[in-house]
Amino acid sequence: MSQLDHNLVPNDLESYWMPFTASRDFKDNPRFIVSADGMYYHDSDDNKLLDVSAGLWCVNAGHHRPTINAAIADQLSKLDFAHSFNSGHPYAFNFASRLVAHFPDPLNHVFLTNSGSESVDTALKIALAYHQHKGKGSKQRLIGRERAYHGMGFGGISVGGLVKNR
Repeated sequence: MSQLDHNLVPNDLESYWMPFTASRDFKDNPRFIVSADGMYYHDSDDNKLLDVSAGLWCVNAGHHRPTINAAIADQLSKLDFAHSFNSGHPYAFNFASRLVAHFPDPLNHVFLTNSGSESVDTALKIALAYHQHKGKGSKQRLIGRERAYHGMGFGGISVGGLVKNR
């Protein structure tokens, strides 16, 4: 792996805001992740770093897995994305059916999202809609854990315990 020339990377932080990152600290001591393999990141200084957050929960099976990469490449060659507004993809229905087979009753539905933040915001909306549908629309109090991260969306930030992020 070649060293990254830090002088070639604009590090003025004018164009790029980094979540939960003190700009001054990053500017003084930047950490650039340039590749990953298995459960490890590799930074621009050739350090091997254990990824203890699974790519912030996006790569639970590890980075750069050949079987997963092949499946992604195969799907990308057919269809990269299809929204689910009045349309659907057969694999989404298949996945949902297989997933709910492992759920206890009465949990028998799946709502697929693109991120954890979107999942939390959607779950909050579904909870409010459920009570509205049951004629209890006044039930609008939501709870969350103290000092907890529930995503970057308004819903997750609202119920999250990280007060400075609100």
